[in-house]
Amino acid sequence: MTVPPGTVARCRTLLMESVERNMGDSIMFSGGLDTTIMAHLSVIAGAKPACYTVAFTEADAPDIPFARSVARKLGLEWNLLRLTPEMLNEELPQVIRILKTFDPMEVRNGVAVYHGLLAAREEGFSKAMTGDAADELFAGYSFSFNLRSEELMDKLRALWRVMHFSSGPMAAGLSMSASLPFLDPAVAAFAATLGPSDLVGVHDSKKFGKLILREAFEEMIGSEVAWRVKTPIEYGSGTTHLPRFYEARVSDEAFRAGVSSSMAKDGVKIRDKEHLQYYSFYRSIFPPPSATATTRCRCPDCGGDVRPESRFCTTCGSYPIAPVITS
Repeated sequence: MTVPPGTVARCRTLLMESVERNMGDSIMFSGGLDTTIMAHLSVIAGAKPACYTVAFTEADAPDIPFARSVARKLGLEWNLLRLTPEMLNEELPQVIRILKTFDPMEVRNGVAVYHGLLAAREEGFSKAMTGDAADELFAGYSFSFNLRSEELMDKLRALWRVMHFSSGPMAAGLSMSASLPFLDPAVAAFAATLGPSDLVGVHDSKKFGKLILREAFEEMIGSEVAWRVKTPIEYGSGTTHLPRFYEARVSDEAFRAGVSSSMAKDGVKIRDKEHLQYYSFYRSIFPPPSATATTRCRCPDCGGDVRPESRFCTTCGSYPIAPVITS
């Protein structure tokens, strides 16, 4: 163990208390490190939340074997939900309506969570736990844990100032609530006290973030999951295939026409066929981003509001951007 034992013990205690405070009746369950920790701690606390794992039918979903194995081990109800192309036409507009974005990454991640929440609601559940915030607080993303130690904490603090999670508004849109045990104030405050050596380390010659979580819960959850490589929602569920899915289904002629029309009529720059599809859903619900902007600081690619210091547009997903000031 490379993280001090006292720090590891404190991490276990705080997360156990957080899960007890933030207990849900269901879990949006990937079978990765974060949701597996929540599932184990829920069972220790005497709860039996139902687990929901989403898999896009048009692609491999690496979450499935991990989620199935963990749920069976814990004796939890496990629901494998197949997201079909037909369902996308019904659910993507709802995701875009709730999140007010056509950013492909946000939409891909969001539709997997939305599909799980929708199924949980239909089966009578009302409070879903998610693993949101673990990667942001404990350096789970490769762009953070591959930084030099002296840069890591600055990057994380900047991320903490802007992090947001779609599970809350999507659950609210379904008359449910989302519970985020990793975002509990006590857990977040603890994460802010940690240093690079608590967050990043090497295991079997491979660099990992979330070191303290892996070491704190390895014995409880098993080495296979504890040292599972980070898999974003869109990869684990298979929705990362959506760019190729829409590439095959939108003709080049329709794409060129859509790009031209979006720029000429709305001042929106479309990057690819998937982006065009999401923007068409967006425009069926909302006016162009520039028409609803409330400040003079705008995204150069869609005309939506951005903060002056922002390098990312939450409306269209453009990165990096240099915000423009309109007259």
